[in-house]
Amino acid sequence: MSLISYSAGVYQNMFHLVWATKYRYQCMRKEKYRLAVRRALEAAASRHGIQFIELSVMSDHVHALVSAHPTMSASKALGLLKGASAYSLFREFPKFRLRYPRGHFWSRGKCGRTVGDVDQEVVANYVRQQADQTSLKAFS
Repeated sequence: MSLISYSAGVYQNMFHLVWATKYRYQCMRKEKYRLAVRRALEAAASRHGIQFIELSVMSDHVHALVSAHPTMSASKALGLLKGASAYSLFREFPKFRLRYPRGHFWSRGKCGRTVGDVDQEVVANYVRQQADQTSLKAFS
């Protein structure tokens, strides 16, 4: 994934997100439900400026690699995706309310972490080299 240019700079804001259905019910075993979840997530992502790089919908959880606006946190992206997709799924499949009477399709639990195309050691070396070059120029 390349860097994205905005008005005030260039950014890369990618997250690996994982979340599960409430009580880990395997309600996405059927292909039609898996496809509906995928459609709901993709629609929510496009509305909120989130781009899926990879998306895997499993029988009871979802893995996603997303790119978002630089001001958006992993928690915010996850909340938008979970909330909008649950709303859409309950509208499309009213019988889901029998399994989830309180309207909570996704569990509270989640995992989110930042991802980039360079690792910590590469960045540390780059910063070190910049400091070394600056100190050499100061003494010239």
